[in-house]
Amino acid sequence: MNTAKQSKRLRLSPEEREKQIVQEAIRFFAEVGFDGQTRELAKRLGVTQPLLYRYFPTKQDLIDRVYEEVYLTRWKPIWEDWIKDRTQPLPDRLKRFYHEYYPVIVNYEWMRIFFQAGMRNVGFNRRYLKLVREHIFLPLCAEMRHEFGLPGIDKLQVGDAELELYWGLHGSIIYDGIRKYIYGLDVPPDVEPTIDAKIDTFIGGLKPILQQVLASAG
Repeated sequence: MNTAKQSKRLRLSPEEREKQIVQEAIRFFAEVGFDGQTRELAKRLGVTQPLLYRYFPTKQDLIDRVYEEVYLTRWKPIWEDWIKDRTQPLPDRLKRFYHEYYPVIVNYEWMRIFFQAGMRNVGFNRRYLKLVREHIFLPLCAEMRHEFGLPGIDKLQVGDAELELYWGLHGSIIYDGIRKYIYGLDVPPDVEPTIDAKIDTFIGGLKPILQQVLASAG
């Protein structure tokens, strides 16, 4: 039996072996966190620790590869284009984005790894949130100002208080994932009506608040 397993392992190409290691590492870190030892990961894979290190010389190298696989490969640059597409009503643009973004992040691996990384200061949370800030929130600031006839971001720089408005919307939408995968609570099976209601409520009450924020900044 062990000989058969070893033979099967030897038949894997380097590309297949790396993919196998990364996929198991994703499951491993989601389950046990980043304090998990590479020797335990190697045991789960049925390989030796030296073989693991042949592909990923350090644990940080493996963590960085997990970040790339779980977060960067699932990120779609077209999302920013959707936010900026003024041929569509702004509420529809936001709903389209969040309907697609939600299932990308609200799943066991994404949520668990993200929170495990934050608690252990692994480092990639800030990298990912910078991506969200620059490619979703800043374009959204420009589009909301345009929607309400307010000064563009070329005339008045975006400040922290303005960004907090969009962090609030974003957080309220992904909170279902925290409830389900961190707290173990039930969430509605059909999330799109809830997402739509949150977006409509947010946009409906945003203009006077945004005007105040920009007046204070100016």
